[in-house]
Amino acid sequence: MAGAEYRFRSTWWLPSAPAPRVFDAVVDLEAYPRWWSDVRSVRRVDDDTAEVVCQSNLPYRIVIAMHREEEDPESGHLRVGLSGDLEGFLAGALHVVGPGTRLEITQHVRARKPLLRRLDVVARPFFRANHAWMMRRGHHGLAAYLA
Repeated sequence: MAGAEYRFRSTWWLPSAPAPRVFDAVVDLEAYPRWWSDVRSVRRVDDDTAEVVCQSNLPYRIVIAMHREEEDPESGHLRVGLSGDLEGFLAGALHVVGPGTRLEITQHVRARKPLLRRLDVVARPFFRANHAWMMRRGHHGLAAYLA
């Protein structure tokens, strides 16, 4: 991937949520708007694909198709391919830690939305900060949803 490329890593610690509950929640895309305020809508396209609309602090929306590539509750691994305004993948790995779960999220994307590509050089720090805010709200929202 070249140009307007981003790699993100996040760790969500959910101290009282068992891994099977966390796994079920993160693969249920249609429920995301209930607990993640930055996910504005989810529309199922088919059994393995959903269109997700996100908007965080900055005044633009991201529309992506998420296509299931891996979903293994036994190993706690999942991966979706991304296309649309972002192209690439998002992967998650769940790890049991005592009574809780650590969710490690890896994203490798390239911006396809023209606005993001044009502004990449000057706005990259803002895009990265926007992503961090969004992920923080997702973490807190999931923790509350599972409580």
